[in-house]
Amino acid sequence: MRLDKFLKVSRLIKRRTVANEACDAGRVSLNGKPARASADVRPEDIIEITFGNRVVKARVKDVRETIHKEEASEMVELL
Repeated sequence: MRLDKFLKVSRLIKRRTVANEACDAGRVSLNGKPARASADVRPEDIIEITFGNRVVKARVKDVRETIHKEEASEMVELL
């Protein structure tokens, strides 16, 4: 699954366009490397997102195309 779509489905970022812009600005890294919005996300990948001075680090546990809002937290493990 594309990184920008995963960020939206997992609710780490609220909208896909915002996720796409964050990737383009270099604020998202996948396994320690700057990631493009089209990067492929797989289970056990590490995603780091920089929001101003704050950094959110998460491990991908599951990749699904669609999911209910209540179950979205099961897709990632915050580190």
